[in-house]
Amino acid sequence: MTDIPLFTPFQLRGVTFPNRIMLAPMCQYQAIDGVPNAWHRAHHGRYATSGVGSVVVEATGISPEGRISPGCTGLYNDAQVAAWREVTDLYRAQGIPVFVQINHAGAKASTKRPWDGAGPLDPQGSGPAWQTFAPSALPAREGWHTPQALDAAGIEGVIRDFAAAARRAIEAGFDGVEIHGAHGYLLHEFMSPYSNRRTDDYGGPVENRMRLPVEVARAVRAALPDDMPLLYRASCVDGEGGGLTLYDTVALSHALRAEGVDMIDASGGGIPAGMRLTQQKPEPGFQVPFAERIRQDTGLPTVAVGMISDPELANSIVAEGKADLVALARGMLSDPAWPYHAAQKLGHPEPASILPKLYAFYLKLAS
Repeated sequence: MTDIPLFTPFQLRGVTFPNRIMLAPMCQYQAIDGVPNAWHRAHHGRYATSGVGSVVVEATGISPEGRISPGCTGLYNDAQVAAWREVTDLYRAQGIPVFVQINHAGAKASTKRPWDGAGPLDPQGSGPAWQTFAPSALPAREGWHTPQALDAAGIEGVIRDFAAAARRAIEAGFDGVEIHGAHGYLLHEFMSPYSNRRTDDYGGPVENRMRLPVEVARAVRAALPDDMPLLYRASCVDGEGGGLTLYDTVALSHALRAEGVDMIDASGGGIPAGMRLTQQKPEPGFQVPFAERIRQDTGLPTVAVGMISDPELANSIVAEGKADLVALARGMLSDPAWPYHAAQKLGHPEPASILPKLYAFYLKLAS
């Protein structure tokens, strides 16, 4: 036990997190027909022995058309469940809670992998493309494919698919589920007045725009056992030129809490679908105020994200009550031993103790 806040345990329903460091979801774009493979096992094997306190695996499609790209993982058939089980077994063997981020990419689906340009699939060259869906028939970017506006039956289908993916997550051995409501994908598209131009009960004021996210959360919560945590990743604000505000997201968070969501993973951006926020070279921790505000106003635990790679910054976020967990992606990519090095830098009395016993044994000999 240590009094360093970043290395204290955290409890959420029936799941104990050994520390406050979360591996953020990172799309790998390496799946075949939505099925994880040897690349995913190798990728996650790095982190199963890293000393992280929890993991959220990449944005995983609730349906074939809900995937971002042809290389994205899914949770809509039995083959995918079996393949994900091989990944969750890696983490469970080390006592690390592992969550899956379930997603529908909306108007940003049917795209090329980032290193192939990240543009829309072209049936004449990069296909096969597929029909995309969104709250309104507006392309995510100029020149992109025009999505089909979801009708009532389509909305019901999306809700069913989210719930079905949650049930498959249980079969696949995940400890919890995170609903992806950020980064310009379908649920964020419904929340944002920039992308949601509907005039029915799912458009207009924030109470209507949040209707689908809330209905999805209700269906997913009903699909999960009581002791399994449910997280929601939100883009708390749109990018420059969008209309979603932090006020809207606080209102959404209150509604999600009433439906049994246990934690908000507070991110931002994605609409309009131009430059990524991280490409604008923001200050480390630039999205922490989102997590802090939601935590203060709703009482929900939060995850802070956004260019957090310095251990002292990560520790101060938890120590000062700005968020309950801190999620890293690029920091962990560049240094899979980040938790161990953070423990050293923060003066942990036994930094090797956060690692598996085999690693700890040899590192203690060398110290």
